[in-house]
Amino acid sequence: MNAGDSQLESASTTPAAALSRCQQAPIPFTASQQNPGIRAVSLQGPAGRLEALLNEGAPDVPFAALLCHPHPVYGGNLHNKVVYRAMKVLNDPEWALGWPVLRFNFRGAGLSQGTHDGEAEAGDVLAALDWLTSEFRRPIFVGGYSFGAVMAHEACCGAQAANHDVRALALLGLPASGDGRNFRYNFLNNSHAPKLMLSGDRDSFASADELARIADATPDPKRLVIIPGADHFFTDHMDAMQHELAHWIEEQVL
Repeated sequence: MNAGDSQLESASTTPAAALSRCQQAPIPFTASQQNPGIRAVSLQGPAGRLEALLNEGAPDVPFAALLCHPHPVYGGNLHNKVVYRAMKVLNDPEWALGWPVLRFNFRGAGLSQGTHDGEAEAGDVLAALDWLTSEFRRPIFVGGYSFGAVMAHEACCGAQAANHDVRALALLGLPASGDGRNFRYNFLNNSHAPKLMLSGDRDSFASADELARIADATPDPKRLVIIPGADHFFTDHMDAMQHELAHWIEEQVL
């Protein structure tokens, strides 16, 4: 991989240093905004109603955000730990972003209607983007973890992506294979927004070499970050995941 084409990194930044960088220009939260509320939301998806939660943000922030959960057949839902910790980076005043963040359950998960398909869930992501666009009328940051990363990629880089102002895409635990299939990410060629691929070097669904090949074929701006010792679930490495995500947002998105 050429250094000019992509950045393959180890997560060597200390959490304290990453947090310090993200707090250099904090959003001025008032006392009433220290603990933004959580609002239940009902989305109209292609297969029926989708259960969702909105972590409300500070006023006048530059982005709204969407996070997509891992595979529902294996227990993935909007309360997944990785998704929750990513939400905290984007929404919590501690991280100085304060963005409103929407999490939703894919069809067939939780209280969402419909039946799991494995591919059509990209339409669920588009329905969530429709709601965010209507509600906030501002650029959207999209993140997905594992299966959620696959669906986020297809929704945000596919044919209907032009209908939404997606300014950045974070793909956590992006799988190269799993659920009886090999994944291809050709749609990434359509995206010229900043893209993060963040995984561990012990991820059983994608090796560092496989992820490097995906990154190498992806247009700039992009970054591939491999966290040493982390598995697919970021077990015992959640803090590192959060700090790498925050560091990338500060450098590439803000």
